[in-house]
Amino acid sequence: MTIEEELESLSFPEAPKIVVKPPGPKSLELLNIQHELETNSVTYPKAFRFAIDTARGATIRDVDGNYYIDWVAGIAVLNVGHNNPYVQQTVREQLDHYWHWMSEIPSEARIRFLRNLHSILPGDLRGKAKVIFGVTGADACETAIALARWVTKKPVIMAFEGAYHGIHQGIVAITAKTELQSYAGVPLINVARVPYPYPYRCPLPAKDSEDCGNAVLNYIDHLLSDPYTGIGEVGAILVEPIQGEGGYIVPPRNFLRGLREIADKHGILLIADEVQTGVGRTGRWWAVEHFGVTPDVMCISKAIGGGIPMSVVAYRAEYDEKLPEMFHLGTYRSNPLALAAGAAVIEYIRSRNLLNRTLQLGDYARRTFEDIAERYSIIGDVRGIGFMIGVELVKNNSTKEPGAELASEVRRRMLERGVLMHTCGHFGNVMRFMAPLVLTKRHLDEGTRIFEDVIRELSRETR
Repeated sequence: MTIEEELESLSFPEAPKIVVKPPGPKSLELLNIQHELETNSVTYPKAFRFAIDTARGATIRDVDGNYYIDWVAGIAVLNVGHNNPYVQQTVREQLDHYWHWMSEIPSEARIRFLRNLHSILPGDLRGKAKVIFGVTGADACETAIALARWVTKKPVIMAFEGAYHGIHQGIVAITAKTELQSYAGVPLINVARVPYPYPYRCPLPAKDSEDCGNAVLNYIDHLLSDPYTGIGEVGAILVEPIQGEGGYIVPPRNFLRGLREIADKHGILLIADEVQTGVGRTGRWWAVEHFGVTPDVMCISKAIGGGIPMSVVAYRAEYDEKLPEMFHLGTYRSNPLALAAGAAVIEYIRSRNLLNRTLQLGDYARRTFEDIAERYSIIGDVRGIGFMIGVELVKNNSTKEPGAELASEVRRRMLERGVLMHTCGHFGNVMRFMAPLVLTKRHLDEGTRIFEDVIRELSRETR
């Protein structure tokens, strides 16, 4: 069996197939019960009106018998797909041994995962790092900034507009969404917010993409160099190599290298949040590898556990000498089932050469979206690397006015046709392609055909 045949066998061949307009009666019943028993603050059941029965590969079947192509992957979590047989078997074997005890006690599953993880860390971190376990991406980011503050003895963290690093009360101040900070009741203390180079909507005067990156770098260097900027003592810069919730924004090629140089110049740490970009999503193990940069600290979560909650902070080994015992605690850190799944995820991606496939198929997907964009004025920009592609919708590409309502409508109509695609962005107007890396070309082509059908309809209706 070839790799393509294997990947084809992972998913439901029926997808996409809609037998009853979602939400069907069984889905509606479960949605109503959830509404009665659970908080109204949940968001995804409002955007995706169905209830899941079974998921396989890059496809989902709901309780009413509808089949969907999944371009969401649990928000970039299921990189090797739903119910991946290799991961499933590894977790089952671990279940026969044990699934919880003291979180720091070694086991064969723990060492297998650690060896696999260390073998794929980027640049100077490979073979020269230490790691701390956590449970969620927010946990990892919170631990990373605590580590930076402890090691440097400098309290201020520099973060970016459009950033999303989680909503725990220790990290939500770094996330660039005021309402989330208000919900948590957390004051903005020791956070320096700076622009992220967003080439389509550059926040600073610039003539092109590279100039946008340089303008932001010059501004950051100014803030750190001039003693009268009032920025305080900066211990670290926390950056997403490609912004996720901010709009799948790929920075100019020079940007991360420039950040590395600035961090070195001013004696501060560079922290890369690879929670959404990591574990092969961009066709490299880590997005920083596309830019030739090694961070001092790296936050890892989402796909690393194959759908079982786990996070990791990897950092330069010399920092470990400064960390006291009990620096970071948590009952469910390094759960054995997550460790087993994580080791299997890495082994599966490596053995099936999914990185190279993701680069190639992702390039094909981006070009397909770009071709569609040329035909419709409601698409303003297409950007991305690998299986991390953003399609920015606008009311008209001559004015660039954000089309948030258009994005919501695209998501709804695609669901009704059997393709799941989610939104993001500063204005909620970016459609993001974040399918499992095991997505077949057949399902990619069928999904992009449906995407264009929906864009065509909306283009006609908005004239």
